[in-house]
Amino acid sequence: MDNFSSKLLEAAVNEFATLPGIGRKSALRLVLHMIKQDQSRVDSFAESLLRLKREAKECKQCHNLSDTEICEICASPHRDEHILCVVEDIRDVMAIENTNQFRGKYHILGGKISPMEGIGPADLHIESLLARLAAGEVKEVILALSSTTEGETTNFYLYKKLGNLDLSVSTIARGVSFGDELEYADEITLGRSILNRVPYRAGN
Repeated sequence: MDNFSSKLLEAAVNEFATLPGIGRKSALRLVLHMIKQDQSRVDSFAESLLRLKREAKECKQCHNLSDTEICEICASPHRDEHILCVVEDIRDVMAIENTNQFRGKYHILGGKISPMEGIGPADLHIESLLARLAAGEVKEVILALSSTTEGETTNFYLYKKLGNLDLSVSTIARGVSFGDELEYADEITLGRSILNRVPYRAGN
Protein backbone atom coordinates (compact mmCIF):
# COMPACT_ATOMS: atom_id res chain seq x y z
CA MET A 1 0.00 0.00 0.00
CA ASP A 2 1.31 3.47 -0.91
CA ASN A 3 2.24 5.68 2.02
CA PHE A 4 1.40 9.24 0.95
CA SER A 5 2.32 12.17 3.14
CA SER A 6 -0.27 14.32 1.35
CA LYS A 7 -3.87 13.56 0.50
CA LEU A 8 -3.59 16.05 -2.38
CA LEU A 9 -0.65 14.10 -3.80
CA GLU A 10 -2.52 10.82 -3.39
CA ALA A 11 -5.61 12.21 -5.14
CA ALA A 12 -3.52 13.45 -8.10
CA VAL A 13 -1.71 10.11 -8.41
CA ASN A 14 -5.03 8.26 -8.33
CA GLU A 15 -6.29 10.36 -11.25
CA PHE A 16 -3.16 9.90 -13.37
CA ALA A 17 -3.25 6.15 -12.65
CA THR A 18 -6.63 5.91 -14.37
CA LEU A 19 -4.99 6.71 -17.73
CA PRO A 20 -4.33 3.80 -20.12
CA GLY A 21 -0.90 2.25 -19.66
CA ILE A 22 -0.08 4.33 -16.59
CA GLY A 23 0.64 2.38 -13.41
CA ARG A 24 0.88 3.94 -9.99
CA LYS A 25 4.66 4.33 -10.10
CA SER A 26 4.46 6.13 -13.44
CA ALA A 27 1.57 8.22 -12.14
CA LEU A 28 3.62 9.29 -9.13
CA ARG A 29 6.56 10.21 -11.36
CA LEU A 30 4.31 12.33 -13.60
CA VAL A 31 2.67 14.11 -10.66
CA LEU A 32 6.02 14.90 -9.02
CA HIS A 33 7.23 16.25 -12.37
CA MET A 34 4.21 18.53 -12.64
CA ILE A 35 4.69 19.81 -9.09
CA LYS A 36 8.18 21.02 -10.03
CA GLN A 37 6.90 23.05 -12.99
CA ASP A 38 6.11 26.76 -12.88
CA GLN A 39 2.51 27.62 -12.03
CA SER A 40 1.96 29.01 -15.54
CA ARG A 41 3.12 25.72 -17.08
CA VAL A 42 0.71 23.71 -14.92
CA ASP A 43 -2.12 26.14 -15.67
CA SER A 44 -1.44 25.81 -19.41
CA PHE A 45 -1.40 22.02 -19.16
CA ALA A 46 -4.70 21.92 -17.28
CA GLU A 47 -6.35 24.49 -19.56
CA SER A 48 -5.40 22.58 -22.71
CA LEU A 49 -7.21 19.50 -21.39
CA LEU A 50 -10.24 21.52 -20.31
CA ARG A 51 -10.46 23.24 -23.72
CA LEU A 52 -10.10 19.91 -25.50
CA LYS A 53 -12.99 18.47 -23.51
CA ARG A 54 -15.18 21.56 -23.87
CA GLU A 55 -14.52 22.60 -27.46
CA ALA A 56 -13.37 19.60 -29.52
CA LYS A 57 -15.99 18.27 -31.91
CA GLU A 58 -16.58 15.05 -33.78
CA CYS A 59 -16.55 15.58 -37.54
CA LYS A 60 -20.08 15.07 -38.85
CA GLN A 61 -18.80 13.23 -41.92
CA CYS A 62 -15.91 10.99 -40.85
CA HIS A 63 -16.10 11.09 -37.01
CA ASN A 64 -12.55 12.42 -36.69
CA LEU A 65 -11.69 14.75 -33.82
CA SER A 66 -11.92 18.31 -35.07
CA ASP A 67 -12.01 21.97 -34.04
CA THR A 68 -14.94 22.52 -36.43
CA GLU A 69 -18.12 20.71 -37.47
CA ILE A 70 -16.34 19.30 -40.56
CA CYS A 71 -12.68 18.34 -40.14
CA GLU A 72 -9.89 19.74 -42.33
CA ILE A 73 -9.45 16.47 -44.23
CA CYS A 74 -13.14 16.19 -45.18
CA ALA A 75 -13.29 19.89 -46.09
CA SER A 76 -10.12 19.90 -48.19
CA PRO A 77 -10.70 20.29 -51.97
CA HIS A 78 -7.31 18.67 -52.54
CA ARG A 79 -8.35 15.26 -51.19
CA ASP A 80 -9.68 12.55 -53.51
CA GLU A 81 -13.34 12.14 -52.59
CA HIS A 82 -13.59 8.96 -54.66
CA ILE A 83 -11.40 6.93 -52.26
CA LEU A 84 -12.49 6.29 -48.69
CA CYS A 85 -10.22 4.63 -46.13
CA VAL A 86 -12.06 2.92 -43.27
CA VAL A 87 -10.12 2.82 -40.00
CA GLU A 88 -10.77 1.94 -36.38
CA ASP A 89 -9.94 5.20 -34.61
CA ILE A 90 -8.26 8.60 -34.72
CA ARG A 91 -4.80 7.13 -34.06
CA ASP A 92 -5.02 5.19 -37.34
CA VAL A 93 -5.80 8.36 -39.30
CA MET A 94 -2.74 10.01 -37.76
CA ALA A 95 -0.56 6.99 -38.57
CA ILE A 96 -1.66 6.90 -42.22
CA GLU A 97 -1.36 10.67 -42.62
CA ASN A 98 2.22 10.49 -41.35
CA THR A 99 3.11 8.29 -44.34
CA ASN A 100 2.17 11.05 -46.82
CA GLN A 101 1.05 8.27 -49.18
CA PHE A 102 -2.73 8.63 -49.02
CA ARG A 103 -4.73 11.52 -50.47
CA GLY A 104 -8.26 10.20 -50.11
CA LYS A 105 -10.67 10.67 -47.24
CA TYR A 106 -11.43 8.64 -44.12
CA HIS A 107 -14.23 7.08 -42.16
CA ILE A 108 -13.61 6.25 -38.50
CA LEU A 109 -15.63 3.33 -37.16
CA GLY A 110 -14.90 4.02 -33.51
CA GLY A 111 -13.81 0.44 -32.78
CA LYS A 112 -14.02 -3.13 -34.08
CA ILE A 113 -16.67 -5.80 -33.80
CA SER A 114 -15.78 -7.79 -30.69
CA PRO A 115 -18.40 -10.15 -29.24
CA MET A 116 -16.10 -10.88 -26.29
CA GLU A 117 -16.25 -7.20 -25.32
CA GLY A 118 -19.92 -6.83 -26.20
CA ILE A 119 -19.21 -4.59 -29.21
CA GLY A 120 -21.52 -5.23 -32.14
CA PRO A 121 -22.11 -3.48 -35.48
CA ALA A 122 -24.68 -1.16 -33.93
CA ASP A 123 -21.99 0.22 -31.60
CA LEU A 124 -19.83 1.39 -34.53
CA HIS A 125 -20.23 4.14 -37.14
CA ILE A 126 -21.36 1.70 -39.82
CA GLU A 127 -24.74 3.22 -40.65
CA SER A 128 -23.14 6.61 -41.31
CA LEU A 129 -20.56 4.85 -43.52
CA LEU A 130 -23.33 3.25 -45.58
CA ALA A 131 -25.09 6.62 -45.84
CA ARG A 132 -21.89 8.25 -47.20
CA LEU A 133 -21.44 5.48 -49.75
CA ALA A 134 -25.07 5.67 -50.85
CA ALA A 135 -24.37 9.17 -52.18
CA GLY A 136 -22.41 7.51 -54.99
CA GLU A 137 -19.27 9.68 -54.99
CA VAL A 138 -16.99 7.02 -53.47
CA LYS A 139 -15.59 4.52 -56.00
CA GLU A 140 -13.17 2.60 -53.77
CA VAL A 141 -13.28 1.64 -50.10
CA ILE A 142 -10.01 0.66 -48.44
CA LEU A 143 -10.45 -1.48 -45.36
CA ALA A 144 -7.48 -0.47 -43.20
CA LEU A 145 -8.33 -2.16 -39.93
CA SER A 146 -5.68 -3.89 -37.86
CA SER A 147 -4.86 -7.51 -38.71
CA THR A 148 -6.35 -8.91 -35.54
CA THR A 149 -9.17 -11.44 -35.29
CA GLU A 150 -11.56 -8.59 -34.45
CA GLY A 151 -10.26 -6.53 -37.35
CA GLU A 152 -10.77 -9.39 -39.80
CA THR A 153 -14.26 -10.01 -38.44
CA THR A 154 -15.11 -6.35 -38.99
CA ASN A 155 -13.59 -6.42 -42.48
CA PHE A 156 -15.76 -9.39 -43.44
CA TYR A 157 -18.91 -7.81 -42.00
CA LEU A 158 -18.29 -4.58 -43.94
CA TYR A 159 -17.48 -6.48 -47.13
CA LYS A 160 -20.83 -8.27 -46.96
CA LYS A 161 -22.60 -4.96 -46.33
CA LEU A 162 -20.89 -3.32 -49.29
CA GLY A 163 -21.43 -6.23 -51.67
CA ASN A 164 -24.41 -4.68 -53.44
CA LEU A 165 -22.82 -1.28 -54.00
CA ASP A 166 -21.12 -0.25 -57.22
CA LEU A 167 -17.61 0.23 -55.85
CA SER A 168 -14.38 -1.71 -55.36
CA VAL A 169 -13.35 -2.92 -51.91
CA SER A 170 -9.65 -3.31 -51.15
CA THR A 171 -7.55 -3.97 -48.08
CA ILE A 172 -4.06 -2.89 -47.13
CA ALA A 173 -1.26 -5.23 -48.22
CA ARG A 174 0.14 -7.53 -45.58
CA GLY A 175 3.18 -5.43 -44.79
CA VAL A 176 1.48 -5.03 -41.43
CA SER A 177 1.76 -8.41 -39.71
CA PHE A 178 -1.20 -10.33 -38.31
CA GLY A 179 -2.07 -9.06 -34.86
CA ASP A 180 -0.44 -5.66 -35.42
CA GLU A 181 -2.19 -2.37 -34.77
CA LEU A 182 -1.73 0.31 -37.44
CA GLU A 183 -0.47 2.94 -35.02
CA TYR A 184 2.59 0.80 -34.20
CA ALA A 185 3.58 0.10 -37.82
CA ASP A 186 6.52 2.12 -39.12
CA GLU A 187 5.65 4.77 -41.67
CA ILE A 188 7.45 3.12 -44.61
CA THR A 189 5.77 -0.24 -44.04
CA LEU A 190 2.34 1.32 -43.56
CA GLY A 191 2.79 3.59 -46.58
CA ARG A 192 3.66 0.63 -48.80
CA SER A 193 0.70 -1.31 -47.43
CA ILE A 194 -1.60 1.49 -48.54
CA LEU A 195 0.01 1.89 -51.98
CA ASN A 196 0.12 -1.87 -52.61
CA ARG A 197 -3.44 -2.51 -51.44
CA VAL A 198 -5.18 -5.53 -52.92
CA PRO A 199 -8.82 -6.43 -53.67
CA TYR A 200 -10.51 -7.73 -50.56
CA ARG A 201 -11.33 -11.42 -50.55
CA ALA A 202 -12.97 -13.12 -47.61
CA GLY A 203 -10.35 -15.07 -45.73
CA ASN A 204 -7.35 -13.46 -47.48
